[in-house]
Amino acid sequence: MIKTLVVIPAYNEEQSIVSVVSGLVACCPGLDYLVVNDGSTDGTARLCADQGFALLDLPTNLGLAGAVRAGMRFACDQGYDAVVQFDSDGQHRPEYLPSLLAPLDDGYDIVCASRFLDARKPLSMRMMGSRLIALAIRLTTGVRLTDPTSGQRAYHRRVFKQFVTEPNMTPEPDTVSFLIKCGARVTEVPVRMDERRFGSSYLTALRSTKYMLRIAISIIILQPFRLRCDLGRQQ
Repeated sequence: MIKTLVVIPAYNEEQSIVSVVSGLVACCPGLDYLVVNDGSTDGTARLCADQGFALLDLPTNLGLAGAVRAGMRFACDQGYDAVVQFDSDGQHRPEYLPSLLAPLDDGYDIVCASRFLDARKPLSMRMMGSRLIALAIRLTTGVRLTDPTSGQRAYHRRVFKQFVTEPNMTPEPDTVSFLIKCGARVTEVPVRMDERRFGSSYLTALRSTKYMLRIAISIIILQPFRLRCDLGRQQ
């Protein structure tokens, strides 16, 4: 397995962070990890420090994109070959990490964890938005993704270094679409995810609808005008 860093962005996750990191270490003791505390106002940073967890403590809240980019910058500086984005709320299961990383050894650049590769999407407004994004990606790139909004992805160094050096890179589906156009090879692996056990997602029904529309518009209208990046592989 290539040298991998599991990046765990955390904002006000004091109720779940210890169990998440402890579960990851118990399941995958050979994987390095880094908790990126995104300016939490609760006890997230203190708990991580007390437990001796690998911690990058940001002085202010940068949002998910900023926290993930900070973890990727650390991975670049430390010579890691792969980065996995792993949620701190307990939804992502560590037992799927080996299968998520395996395709990187076969030349893939991004591997997405999919809840729907071997299961049907439930009928809901949020899933309809996911279908819209999947359709936008397929129409503009020819690539079929069953779970484009999944937040659990593995990135090869060819790709995650772009998040450090290029502007406007975020861990969102429109960036995945853009990277596909740059020549990135993308695949999915089937996973199961758990429900959030503590707290609540910032994505309300209204915010989810706005998010899905914004991402779809970005993929269809804005991404074609972005200057392509060089992934350093034969096209």
